[in-house]
Amino acid sequence: MGQGSEQGTRRVRRRSRAVLAVLTAAVLGLTGCDAVGGDASPGPSASASKRTRPAPVWDTSPASVAAVGDSITRGFDACTVLSDCPEVSWATGSSAEVDSLAVRLLGQAEAAGRSWNYAVTGSRMEDLPGQMTRAAARRPHLVAVMVGANDACRATTSAMTPVADFRDRFEEAMATLRAKLPKAQVYVASIPDLKRLWSEGRTNPLGKQVWKLGLCPSMLGDADATDAAATQRRNTVRDRVRAYNDVLRDVCAKDRRCRTDGGAVHAFRFGTDQLSRWDWFHPSVSGQARLAEIAYRAVTAEKP
Repeated sequence: MGQGSEQGTRRVRRRSRAVLAVLTAAVLGLTGCDAVGGDASPGPSASASKRTRPAPVWDTSPASVAAVGDSITRGFDACTVLSDCPEVSWATGSSAEVDSLAVRLLGQAEAAGRSWNYAVTGSRMEDLPGQMTRAAARRPHLVAVMVGANDACRATTSAMTPVADFRDRFEEAMATLRAKLPKAQVYVASIPDLKRLWSEGRTNPLGKQVWKLGLCPSMLGDADATDAAATQRRNTVRDRVRAYNDVLRDVCAKDRRCRTDGGAVHAFRFGTDQLSRWDWFHPSVSGQARLAEIAYRAVTAEKP
């Protein structure tokens, strides 16, 4: 065989090896795509991601409700003079006129057995840890809170609960609940505008007579006085309520399972129809219904 023939043979062999290498790389490449989830089939990571997607932190339809707080949550003076009327409570009442938060969330039948009211007329923030302990024993999915008016409604403005103490007790109450129920949800209503209530109620002579029995003297005392001293006193109470509401918002914001009404109760313009016909200060049945509406909107909102 001649030299030219040998060189031709070598060129054919080199081309054959090159073609084989290209084919091998192509086969390996296709196999590699399938192995990591190419076009042939979806990879396991997609379905795994769906399976492990975390549930929402806030449940807009909790299965049970416990209420804590003061006279407003007990329905004080809504039905009869100087008496509690828990059946019209905005939080857990059974009255069809109010359509309470518990009834709206659970239905009338379920609310009867799965809602509890541990509020106590006259309570202040310092009483909330104890109420939280009693409420936690029921293991509620949602705890509704409205407290703070009595911390401002004192004999004098100097007797009002200091803001720092108010914060300490609220943090203690939340810690008390979390120690027993780390996943319970908490709805916190803001404190009503007490000066607004004075402004509306002072138009009624009967209401002012009841006020003289000692109802919120820091705000309602000398109801008709509008001199500089009386105005300053009422403004001091108004400012303290605002500071308390700031505390409620700030402490709640640190807990991922707590939400407030965004100041809606404080901003609500209670008219005479929403005030007790006996003391013209506490919510009437109509006023309780408005509080229930505000609470329900806050609890069922997809985002706070």
